[in-house]
Amino acid sequence: MKKGSWRDRDRDRKRYNRRPEWQRDHSGHRTQEQRYEGGAAGPSHRTQVHTGDTSSSLPEAQAAAPELPGFYFDPEKNRYFRLLPGHNNCNPLTREGLRKKEQESQRVRLLEEDEQPRKKSLRAGLNSTLLLQKRHLGLLPERSYCRLIHELKVSSMRRHKLDVQSSDSSSPNTDNFRLIVADSACERVFTVNDVEHGGCKCGIMNFRGCSKGSLSVEMCDNLHFTNRKVNSICWASVTHSDSHVLLCLVGIAETPGCVSLLPASLFSNSNPDQPGMLCSFKISTAWSCAWCLNPQADKNFSTGLSRRVIVTDAVTGRRQTYGISSDVLAQQFALRAPVLYNGCRSGEIFSIDLRQRARRGSGWKGCRFFQDSAITSVRILDDENYLLAADMLGKIKLWDLRVTRAVQQYEGHHNEHAYLPLHVNEPEGLLLAVGQDCYTRMWSLGDGRLLRTIPSPHPAGKDSVPSVVFSSQLGGCRGLPGLLMAVRHDLYYFPYNCDYQDGTGAGPHLLRRGQTSLLAQDGQTTADVSQENQGRGAATQVKMGEEQS
Repeated sequence: MKKGSWRDRDRDRKRYNRRPEWQRDHSGHRTQEQRYEGGAAGPSHRTQVHTGDTSSSLPEAQAAAPELPGFYFDPEKNRYFRLLPGHNNCNPLTREGLRKKEQESQRVRLLEEDEQPRKKSLRAGLNSTLLLQKRHLGLLPERSYCRLIHELKVSSMRRHKLDVQSSDSSSPNTDNFRLIVADSACERVFTVNDVEHGGCKCGIMNFRGCSKGSLSVEMCDNLHFTNRKVNSICWASVTHSDSHVLLCLVGIAETPGCVSLLPASLFSNSNPDQPGMLCSFKISTAWSCAWCLNPQADKNFSTGLSRRVIVTDAVTGRRQTYGISSDVLAQQFALRAPVLYNGCRSGEIFSIDLRQRARRGSGWKGCRFFQDSAITSVRILDDENYLLAADMLGKIKLWDLRVTRAVQQYEGHHNEHAYLPLHVNEPEGLLLAVGQDCYTRMWSLGDGRLLRTIPSPHPAGKDSVPSVVFSSQLGGCRGLPGLLMAVRHDLYYFPYNCDYQDGTGAGPHLLRRGQTSLLAQDGQTTADVSQENQGRGAATQVKMGEEQS
């Protein structure tokens, strides 16, 4: 025996013992899951991986492997692969590509789960039978009963593709949806589509609830084309409720931006000779817009620009300018008083009372408070004491305007730099938002609980962020409750009725004026939701019978 050979063997033994636990198994012909089942030594959290769900075990296995600069560890093949720069045969790998691949596999898995006919409610013991018993015994207040019924129906919604009817059926819609905004009655939806050669195409879709329980969609023939980008839109009441549409157009090259006020009758299939008042205001680089419905500032609208806010009278053209120190990205008027709420790129949220004349400095600002990032949307609740605000960090907060303090936060929203609106349905107690990851999330407005996460039917991308509309009466007073989703060139409908059939319907739907039939999830009870207008909102009353369907 050579001198020092036992030292060499002891040194090799120590070097082998220092190797990571996940590299000690020499059974290369077995899969990683089989080695776990065979009782291979390792950390305790590794032994808890379920072999039936490989997608959920991949992040854990990848986290257990040490990260090497320039290499990627594949937990399925249990080995490292080189990342760019460099190559691996003819298949280059990048961290961004691997992240997108993992997100796409998760989206496909969630889509499969979303197709399940019955979904478990997030609240323990929440079912139609128990709610009906508590309601009959007087243990559940009417408003709470209504809110819980809507949460129950939202958790069981399933996706259905809608066919948009048009007079020109030979040329289907191939342009991607960019924005959809419903009017106050949810009978019409204004749409903005991106066209291939640049610019946008605007139109109006008419919705109607059929007697058999299906939802029909008809696209108006007259479309409005523009070579400029649409930044923001809102419905305007000039001659009557929702008679016009206000658009903020961004200038390109030598064409300056402007704010256009288009009559809704311009898009009508009847093509009248006099469509109504058509105006264009020379207001460039407008990020946001809002229409005032208060009689004290009748026919006034606001536009948020870079470092200023302009309030314009649509009839006389008179303007009032307010100078600020940031870009105004979101706006909304209150109804009870002519007060305008603004959200800025700096994270500031402030109000402007139009009854006060402009003052020097920032003395005209009412309440003001801040969030940590650029504000993308502001929504005022019906009592006008609370305001919802979303920012580019994905934070959604409910603010009490009386004390300027955040009283609720809604977790799960994803946003980094996109302009993403909030959707509030206060009578039903629901809050909706589409994230930059293309997931549509629904929260309980009262306690902030995340009720539903809906994956996009298309792979995530900048051109496939869904635009949604939620209403308990899609199509007007005889409409149907549910969620409308526009993504790419497709239109989807998520109805409350689990047995919804396209064009034919199923189940005993009794759609009367001001009343919507809700089929219970177990198919044995029927809930009728009647809404009575009280100011801006509606107090929803739900009555359930014990009829056998």
